[in-house]
Amino acid sequence: MNEQFIRDRISILRTKKGISEYKMSLDMGHSKSYIQSISSGKALPSMSEFLYICEYLGVTPREFFDEEIAEPSMANELFELTKKMAAEDISLLINMAKRLNSK
Repeated sequence: MNEQFIRDRISILRTKKGISEYKMSLDMGHSKSYIQSISSGKALPSMSEFLYICEYLGVTPREFFDEEIAEPSMANELFELTKKMAAEDISLLINMAKRLNSK
């Protein structure tokens, strides 16, 4: 993992959410070019800003770095929903996921 990965991953996750660099910058309380400066390689976020970016994008830091998760914010939402489910309902979801992955 390197700086380019971080820049690219922010861009990918932001794009999947349909958010422009401009909007994300302003939503996070920065100048309109803040995210663009990260994407272009002029800057990198501090650790606290990185954590805020993850929160804004709806992913955990672990999900941010896990490229195998195709839709990290949706996977996180599904995980949160399963926390309150009964074991038999979770089992049904697992079986459905296995069936869908085998296609």
